[in-house]
Amino acid sequence: MRAPAFLPLTVDAAARLGAEVLLRQALITDRAADECWTTLLAGCGTAARRGLAPQLRRLSEAASEHVGTRWWFDEGAGHRRRVAGAQENLEDAIADGDGQEFALAFVGYDHAMASAVVCAHSPVHRKVGERPA
Repeated sequence: MRAPAFLPLTVDAAARLGAEVLLRQALITDRAADECWTTLLAGCGTAARRGLAPQLRRLSEAASEHVGTRWWFDEGAGHRRRVAGAQENLEDAIADGDGQEFALAFVGYDHAMASAVVCAHSPVHRKVGERPA
């Protein structure tokens, strides 16, 4: 298996936390990003470019399920907004066909996603008596 090129932080966080569903979705999304990157560099308008946005949404849904809906919409709302903003930047870069913008946006998205997953499991960020997902 190749190392994740676009979601190394997210893949590492999911693996360390034993979040199998999230890990699997992150790896699928990373492969889709790799295909999209290739088409951006080649200047192609293929299905790989159109297929990444739904894959990003599936990864966000997997993260939401992993951290727990209550945390995602309550204490984690700032993280959720950050992930959504980073995802929007990525989708704009894909639409623009801008490889440099795509690469930079992916760094932000990976950081936002990994931060959300890790913070949801941090005792500092949980309410008293609440258990991690």
